[in-house]
Amino acid sequence: MHRKTTKPVSVGPVTIGGGAPIVVQSMTNTDTRDVGATLAQINALADAGCEVVRLAVLDDEAASALKEIAAKSPLPVIADIHFDYRLAIRAVEQGIHGLRLNPGNIGARWKVQEVVRAVKERQIPIRIGVNAGSLEKELLEKYGGPTAAGMIESALGHIRLLEEEGYHKIKVSLKASSVPLMLEAYRKIYEVVDYPLHLGVTEAGTVRSGVVKSAIGIGTLLAEGIGDTIRVSLTGDPVREIPVALEILHVLGLRQRSVELISCPTCGRTQVDLALLAESVEEQLAHLPVLDKPLKVAVMGCAVNGPGEAREADFGIAGGKGTGLLFRKGEIVARLPENELLPALLREIEEYVREHAKK
Repeated sequence: MHRKTTKPVSVGPVTIGGGAPIVVQSMTNTDTRDVGATLAQINALADAGCEVVRLAVLDDEAASALKEIAAKSPLPVIADIHFDYRLAIRAVEQGIHGLRLNPGNIGARWKVQEVVRAVKERQIPIRIGVNAGSLEKELLEKYGGPTAAGMIESALGHIRLLEEEGYHKIKVSLKASSVPLMLEAYRKIYEVVDYPLHLGVTEAGTVRSGVVKSAIGIGTLLAEGIGDTIRVSLTGDPVREIPVALEILHVLGLRQRSVELISCPTCGRTQVDLALLAESVEEQLAHLPVLDKPLKVAVMGCAVNGPGEAREADFGIAGGKGTGLLFRKGEIVARLPENELLPALLREIEEYVREHAKK
């Protein structure tokens, strides 16, 4: 897939745009004023594979807490600001690495100008975050509701404002809870700006619905070469967002994974608890080190078809009635009792990891 080379911006040590790898983001849901809880969640996000984190800044106490958070965070910190431009300036003074502003609610032009003056001193990027649900009143009236055209007009207006102030360290997002609306808006803005685009389906929902919405919305655009950084928005613990985001990137070949797990959906021939077996394998392989060659592992439910259907897997197991097969690249290497399948597979993988772990 072809990606347009956008203007690169730096969020701390992380480059977004300019042909850099797609960056995974999330947002804490702790009270930012609680420094300990917020740092604990940021560390959990970092361990899961998050690369940039955003924090809500509701008041001056939260803004003041950013100084310690930004200093101790393992990830670059972006301050999320609504309504009060003074909080944006205060956040910048505390050493954060980026700002996200919603142009629909930050206020008059002079307020944005004040923010620009603050970020210019520290060369901090601003993400213009347009949400379909919070467009300016005049645009909602002009277009009869939230539309892609209205979202783009909003974004371009605020891009112009920053450009007129001589500021070009800009990222742009055009989020909506409607996937078709989000797709239309991003496709159109992609044609007219060369700033990095942050992709997301806002208010996507719970894991059940949000994963599907995000995979379709974000995945479709990435497959078209659109997007430089992503956030999967799920209700609840933000750490759960990261595996979904990484999986979207892996599936599209945009991020190398250590291991790919293949498992069949089961059928009437299955005589083992394949779901439990596959989940056990996935859990055991979740924290593999980075390998110089990705590993493909298959967990199949039928000894008749398993090795053949998973012929390209480096290693695999196929269940039967009280027994099963261990195979390598489609070739059967052992027939084992059911309770020995998982330990045997893990031993094979451990040996592979010793040989292929990056030094």
